[in-house]
Amino acid sequence: MRSVRRLLAASAVLALAAGLTACSGSDGGSASVGPAPSRPDVKGTVTVFAAASLKESFTELGKRFEAAYPGTTVTFDFGGSSALARNIVSGAPADVFAAASPATMKTVTDAKLTGGDPTVFARNTLEIAVPKGNPKHIAGLKDLKGVKTALCAEEVPCGAAAATALAAAGVELTPATYEQDVKGALTKVELGEVDASLVYQTDVKADSAKIEGVNFPEAAQAVNDYRIVHLAKAPNANGAAAFLGYLGSADARRVLTDAGFQAP
Repeated sequence: MRSVRRLLAASAVLALAAGLTACSGSDGGSASVGPAPSRPDVKGTVTVFAAASLKESFTELGKRFEAAYPGTTVTFDFGGSSALARNIVSGAPADVFAAASPATMKTVTDAKLTGGDPTVFARNTLEIAVPKGNPKHIAGLKDLKGVKTALCAEEVPCGAAAATALAAAGVELTPATYEQDVKGALTKVELGEVDASLVYQTDVKADSAKIEGVNFPEAAQAVNDYRIVHLAKAPNANGAAAFLGYLGSADARRVLTDAGFQAP
């Protein structure tokens, strides 16, 4: 059984790597890589622990995966990557872990709980989220001084990226609140509790009816690589392998790109 699981895991990683390479080749074009064919051994519940910023895109991918693999159900636990990693180390049952930074993934790899090497499948960049109309006329990080700002806690990926960007801009900021994931920081702006927050471009795009984003040059120095891996103790090893394989398809790449993620 262990050898079968290792074979499935290796196949999944190869499929993901091949798909991502095809979608981001050196000529800038994209190849048509279809989802993995339906297999009778892929069934049951696939449990995915994923960074909060992946909520919209992964929810859509879960629906498409279920359509491609009848008899499967994908359940998600979205949250701050650091908290999810701690839960996995503490024994929470999951099949797949998708983290928003290398540091949070390292928590799981250091505990030797991964069934293979994590693979980068997407990248994300920070923006300043402000209410529609940008009433405080914020144009860059320096304009955050003196206005109520929400940041992610520094132990989570969006907070670590924010700290890097602020240091690059030479801005020292005392936020009104630290949030445990990026959705929490964005919600503070939605509710009018703060004037701005540092979140990902994908989060601004997902909430464009209420929020607008302000680009700033220092964001280029704080781009987050998203990594995914199947877990060594995955209750549904076949489902985990199939989900990683599907994530390398052209269909999955389109969903991620439409959400605002960048190719690795």
